Amino acid sequence: MNTTQPNKRIMPTRALSSMFHSKKLGKILALVAILIIFLVPIYRLVLLSFQQDGQLSLANYTNLLMDPKTWDVLYNTVIMVLGSTLIAVTLGVTLAFLVAYTDIRAKKLMQIFFVLPFIIPSYISTLAWTQFLGANGLYGKMVSALPFSLEPINLYSMAGIIFVLGFSHYPLVYLLSVGVLRKIPRELEQASRVSGASAFNTFKKVTLPLALPGIASGGFLAFLANLDNFGIPAFLGIPAQISVLSTYIYQQVVGFGPTAFERAATLSVLLGVVALLGIFIQWLLLKKSKRIETTVEDKKPRFLLGKKRIWIEVFLWSFFLLSSVVPFVSMGMTSLVSAYGLDFTLENITLKNYQYIFETSAKSERAIFNSLKLAGITTLIGIVLGTAFAYYRVRRPNKTNQFQELAISMPYALPGTVMALSMIFAWMEPIPGFNPGIYGSILILFIAYFTRFFILQVRGSITAVMQVDITMEEAAQVSGSNGYSKWRKILLPLLLPGILSGAFLVFLTALTELTVSSLLWSSNAETIGVVIFSFEQAGYSTYSTAFSSVIIGLIVVGMLLLYFIETYWKRKVGKA
Repeated sequence: MNTTQPNKRIMPTRALSSMFHSKKLGKILALVAILIIFLVPIYRLVLLSFQQDGQLSLANYTNLLMDPKTWDVLYNTVIMVLGSTLIAVTLGVTLAFLVAYTDIRAKKLMQIFFVLPFIIPSYISTLAWTQFLGANGLYGKMVSALPFSLEPINLYSMAGIIFVLGFSHYPLVYLLSVGVLRKIPRELEQASRVSGASAFNTFKKVTLPLALPGIASGGFLAFLANLDNFGIPAFLGIPAQISVLSTYIYQQVVGFGPTAFERAATLSVLLGVVALLGIFIQWLLLKKSKRIETTVEDKKPRFLLGKKRIWIEVFLWSFFLLSSVVPFVSMGMTSLVSAYGLDFTLENITLKNYQYIFETSAKSERAIFNSLKLAGITTLIGIVLGTAFAYYRVRRPNKTNQFQELAISMPYALPGTVMALSMIFAWMEPIPGFNPGIYGSILILFIAYFTRFFILQVRGSITAVMQVDITMEEAAQVSGSNGYSKWRKILLPLLLPGILSGAFLVFLTALTELTVSSLLWSSNAETIGVVIFSFEQAGYSTYSTAFSSVIIGLIVVGMLLLYFIETYWKRKVGKA
């Protein structure tokens, strides 16, 4: 009888030991996978920039910095980024102040117009602006009807690039500024006024220091978005022979010169360093700025505008009309005429441009299918892996998980051009001498999309998990629920709205992506952004505007679908 006792004790010990080692092995494999997928491509890019003829060297940097063209590109980049960021911050903070502090009406309706420039891809916004402000656009026709002459607005210039970038990215500043302004305790501002400080001094000494975290975050997000953007400087700058870092890297790669990849890698490292420096400065400002302890937003107006309110509202709605509606109406009108430049009259209206997109152009149909497939697969895999990672990141916080999150976020923090180039170097020959055929196929686009946008799902899921009290899980375990039952009955119903928000952001961003795709696409692997870009570069404006109008329709349908799903789910969970 005693001979069976040791076995009974040894078996559970062996099982626990096996489970421990399997979990440890799983963690090691996950860490290795994250390193290979998210960090190795960046390492390969940096390494290539320091290589010449197979040897470590600074020659690429020396040659590049001695080239006058490089300094012209850097100068253009600095002017573009600073100018567009200034516009974005000015518009974003002004609009955030009016919404957060004054008694203007219809604020909820205004939110739609604040977000529109951010949701619609910047290259489509560029097309809309060029159609509106062009000589044959609505602006040109309105100006021609005036009794006096006005100079035409040329968007194919540095000023045009700065203008469109600033208007595309001001929502980033607005969204982060309006929340922090509403959280500023009005008692502090009232105490300042009671003590004799003027409204300006109160704003300077009380409001501004407390609002700085939101303004700085939004400003540097706009800075990074302007630095990263490829579509706007490509659509407006390349025809005008204005090169900035993002487009210059693209031109180096597609030029296929003897040192094209080395020069592109070196330029990418410079661009990446500038981006990371911007992120570091943002972190430094946030660390040193005053924090607002309250998390409650005060939505009651603090300034009553009186008779000025109607005029400010007229100005705001005129701004929304001209910045978010009229350009896209003008683009839609261009897509409906038989040839670019014709007047929008009944005899010139036609649907042949849309017919070409859906029936005649094989690459357009292929691009829609490819983009939907890439965005769908990226989103589905992101939901599963991103939610799992987010759960362990929140419930088991440790340095390893923190490092993994940092590694996952790096591809999104770096400009898209840099990320695309790193994908080429990593997957052209993952192992020296071995080419699995990933580069040049649609598979590299999927890997790039997943690598770049995975963090969006992770962040959305982390926010959702943090809002679920852990005591609910503990109660489920005490009541005998297993892991599957706990997720199906408790966690998923509570997490789904947050997961879907992150998933929609991943899907929408991947669906309309251009920057990464412009360097990675190949024959039969075109995407929506690439085809629109190629149409515009070839001078087929009616086709590019028609395709862009279709994409806007898809975005609207997607937003409505997400809204109805979230509304239905909230009602279902509420009844339960």
